[in-house]
Amino acid sequence: MSIKIDDLADEVMKGLEEYADVTTSQVKKAVRKAGSTVRKEIQQNAPKNTGDYARSWSTKTVRETPNTLELVVHSRNRYQLTHLLEFGHCLQNGGRTRAIPHIAPAEEKGIEQLEKTIERKIENG
Repeated sequence: MSIKIDDLADEVMKGLEEYADVTTSQVKKAVRKAGSTVRKEIQQNAPKNTGDYARSWSTKTVRETPNTLELVVHSRNRYQLTHLLEFGHCLQNGGRTRAIPHIAPAEEKGIEQLEKTIERKIENG
């Protein structure tokens, strides 16, 4: 296939746009997978008095455009409890409860997974 010099810039732009579309698609898949991993990790490591708290975690798409995807992993109807469990809290008669870190470790794992997946997808095309 030969390209005229006058058409070279258009062909290069076309190739870059195709690469951007493929890369964006792969990054969005990686973000969804990382969000799912974070949710599962929190559910596995959350305190399980009755199990309701662990089951309350879900992943929600906050915003998606052709080039971006924002997800949030959250506890439905139990947002006050998440902070108290993650960091501990003062007791009414003095003292503190012990912290049960289950959100921060899951977030770290999700970030690490996302970075590795994106790097691998970009390197392998």
